Amino acid sequence: MWTFPPTDSVLHVLSFIAVAAQAMTAALAAGRRSMDWAGVCMLACITALGGGTIRDVLLGHYPLLWVQHPSFLLLAAGAALVTIVMAQLVYRLNTAFLVLDAIGLVVFTIAGCDVAWQVDVSLPLVIVVVAGMITGCAGGVLRDATVSIVTGLFYSVAFALKLNQEVWTLGHLEQ
Repeated sequence: MWTFPPTDSVLHVLSFIAVAAQAMTAALAAGRRSMDWAGVCMLACITALGGGTIRDVLLGHYPLLWVQHPSFLLLAAGAALVTIVMAQLVYRLNTAFLVLDAIGLVVFTIAGCDVAWQVDVSLPLVIVVVAGMITGCAGGVLRDATVSIVTGLFYSVAFALKLNQEVWTLGHLEQ
């Protein structure tokens, strides 16, 4: 007869897969923006671990997962670096990454709901569901927000320094 591993161990293994997949999709997005390897790794970690971090802060659940288990940070950064090295192959596996991304969303959402109930089993259902949603979605939002903030800072600094407007606004392409 088949015996299945305990649910916690299955969720744990799926969490590692989800972190790696989310980090790799973030690395691909960062690569399309021509970021250097440090930026790629930073965005990968933000995407893979940001939602759980926000959830834990909001719920008062400490220590944060990546603080308690730095292996999650190493996994996210390592997956990003592998993606940089194997970018051409990874681009060809786009459909597989869409599936892994969807699995990551489901796993992170379940993990977020589970953490909310671990914090307080009497939490209202809406809080548990929102905790799951934040865990599943907020990392990608943070990734895009981070790129937007950095872009805004570069533009604002260039404007404040009165650098050539055509360089910063691509005005020369409008001709």
